[in-house]
Amino acid sequence: MHLQHHMLTMKPDDRPTGSSSGSQAQAGFSLIEVLISMVIVAIGLLGLAGLQARAMNAEFESYQRSQAVLLANDMVERMRMSRTSYGKFKNVSSATTGSGYLGTTGVGSFAVDCASTDAGDISLCEWDSLLTGTAETTGGSKVGAMIGARGCVTYDAATEIAGVADSGVFTVSVAWQGTQDTVASTSNLCATGLYGAEARRRVISMSIRLARLS
Repeated sequence: MHLQHHMLTMKPDDRPTGSSSGSQAQAGFSLIEVLISMVIVAIGLLGLAGLQARAMNAEFESYQRSQAVLLANDMVERMRMSRTSYGKFKNVSSATTGSGYLGTTGVGSFAVDCASTDAGDISLCEWDSLLTGTAETTGGSKVGAMIGARGCVTYDAATEIAGVADSGVFTVSVAWQGTQDTVASTSNLCATGLYGAEARRRVISMSIRLARLS
């Protein structure tokens, strides 16, 4: 009976509790803290947007350079296959002024004879079309080349082999416009001064030695 009486007298709420008479601390954020947090988040988002823009720009620059390499290789192979038209390639571009180019038209562009049946003229005509982007179109616009793509073929007469008719080194160059200024190209083989600031002109070049086959 004594045990039963003890159990009945126990209360589940008989635990020490804190005093409720004192003032309770206020919890939460002040307006200034919220504004500072918003500014930090905004700066972070702007930085992320800038990083993404730089990444997209670098990707586009890489794409343009890849296209230029492909176009230069294309012309080199066309010249290998058109050795009997050696002379057609000798007078396309000037190695000193950078004039005489195919692709995007402008002052000093080379007049392509697309009506000719000569293998050299056909090669130049088809390369001109590739430089203007006809290989790929979107909504009627030519998008298969770089911005302001131009191609040049220069000949170094000093490399001609004595006693070998029409032999020498050619240089195939492809120029285009970059999306931002970098270091100005030192090459004047193609389209010099046609892209505004020279720091926006990009150029890649490939050399090939040809000899007219008899």
